[in-house]
Amino acid sequence: MTALPALVLFEFSRTAFSMTVAGVVLLVIGLLATLPTVARSRGLEKVIALSNLCFAMALAAFGAEHFAAAQGISQIVPKFMPWPLFWTYFVGTALIAGSLSIATRILVQWSGLLWGVMMFIFVATMDLPGTLADPHNRIIWALLGRELSFGCGGWMLAAAAMRADQATTRKVLFAFGRIVIGVVAVFYGVEHFLHPVNVPGVPLEKLMPAWVPAPAAIGYLTGLFLVVGGVLILLAQKTRTVAGYLGGWILLEVILIYGPILITSLLDPSTGVKVESLNYFFDTLLYVGTILALASAAPDDAAN
Repeated sequence: MTALPALVLFEFSRTAFSMTVAGVVLLVIGLLATLPTVARSRGLEKVIALSNLCFAMALAAFGAEHFAAAQGISQIVPKFMPWPLFWTYFVGTALIAGSLSIATRILVQWSGLLWGVMMFIFVATMDLPGTLADPHNRIIWALLGRELSFGCGGWMLAAAAMRADQATTRKVLFAFGRIVIGVVAVFYGVEHFLHPVNVPGVPLEKLMPAWVPAPAAIGYLTGLFLVVGGVLILLAQKTRTVAGYLGGWILLEVILIYGPILITSLLDPSTGVKVESLNYFFDTLLYVGTILALASAAPDDAAN
């Protein structure tokens, strides 16, 4: 007998349940820490203030995934590294600790910096070798750009949290992150023009569902925002404003497109469908956090 749809929610796999709970818990913690800043902010600054919240929710979900699906994730640990299961749990612990630090804005200059270092190690040991081994695979290039952007997002959070006497370090981190995030945004924008009916944000394989109105128009518009925004970011033209609007646009897509996809998928009895949608949701939310982190680290455009 087919289970009632309302009861399917209770048939979560351990992985899907853990990721969902972790994301919700960090949503609550992050909101409690972020709402005072949002209340004090005006206009676009309210959106930029959400950078830590978006980042922390995604890190917590992925940290929970490392614990719940440790055996599977350990299989992608580079073969030259001993104790793959240990490293899987170690990274999971680091992700959850980092998410709490970023959400509560405590020692973010360290958690953001260390997150970036970890992501660049992943790029050097896994993403870059995989890309060079299959250079004609657009998805692998998209993943490489994603990991580089995510690492720079952590450094942007760290830069934004640094003290006045760390101005030189902050400028170096910001300049590097601005260039990487800008280049990847332009690349992602081009990918949206080539594949407009794929889900927006990070251009991977998944197609927009049939209920999304004018999916190609959304894809082209997102591609335009990414290309124009990426170019302006590279040229250092009103970076805070441009990144704020770009991050806000993709956040709107997370809420209106990825959110319903996620809810529908959680009602599906397949564990694979649930986990895939959770990964897409939190991946794109982390990309939002990365762009908004760039905005938060950028100087006030009015002062330029």
